[in-house]
Amino acid sequence: MNTKINHLLSDLTEQLNFIDLEIDNEIKRCEKAIEISIKSKEKLRVLIQKTNFKSEEEEIQFFKEIKPQFTSKIIYHNTIFNIEMKKPNGGTRVLKKYYNNELIKLKAFFDNELEFYKYYRTGNIYLDYKYFLRGKCDIKLSVNSYYFETDKTFSTSHDYKVAKILANDLIQLYLENQLIMIENKDNNEKSQRKPNVKMTWTSSKVALTELLYALHSEGVFNNGVADLKDIAEYFEHIFEIDLGQYRRTFLEIRARKADKTKFITSLNENLLKRMENSDDVI
Repeated sequence: MNTKINHLLSDLTEQLNFIDLEIDNEIKRCEKAIEISIKSKEKLRVLIQKTNFKSEEEEIQFFKEIKPQFTSKIIYHNTIFNIEMKKPNGGTRVLKKYYNNELIKLKAFFDNELEFYKYYRTGNIYLDYKYFLRGKCDIKLSVNSYYFETDKTFSTSHDYKVAKILANDLIQLYLENQLIMIENKDNNEKSQRKPNVKMTWTSSKVALTELLYALHSEGVFNNGVADLKDIAEYFEHIFEIDLGQYRRTFLEIRARKADKTKFITSLNENLLKRMENSDDVI
């Protein structure tokens, strides 16, 4: 079952990525994305109804971690569709107010769901058997009215809330990006904002080299076709640093006996610690 689900999710992600590249109009892109996401979720529903979970733990994992990834995409694109459809015609001041009001609506959701939000974000599991098992609805645990209209064979009391949290994270990023673009337009900037301060790389050259190779391996620049040499020169330019013989440095990194990706490991650990300890929305 996991293989089929992973294939469904991978296929959905691939289709949505293709839409992002092919359709420029935000409203049309959302319409197509909603259509595709609904079809994918329906395939997931059929798959689950044909399969029995091996244990309660497997069922909890599905409704806590897997299904929300599908539902969140529908929520996200539907919300953006409505936001853009209702967007007022006006100058930058009007648009800023509009998008900021939408951000306030998001904050209201997090305020209303603060208890569950903290439970989910901090990785708690002690109420999972009530939140993410079918037929375990407890009205005392702040259940949305939406739940009572859902297919109980494919829903739990809180899987939709998880999807809403995932979607709202992306909606917030979208709204903030719109505000940034408006601000850039005000400043007659048609690309990225110009930084107000100079950034200096204060970690080691070895760490920067490790990051350089990691990003090149991931193919994050120019759709994966950027040359390592070009990326290295770009890093040297923006950080005003001489990486020297970075290829030899990489060989030394590769020859480490313990923790070959020392810097990347540290990045991962510190980011996870920040996520666990942060009380912010993001």
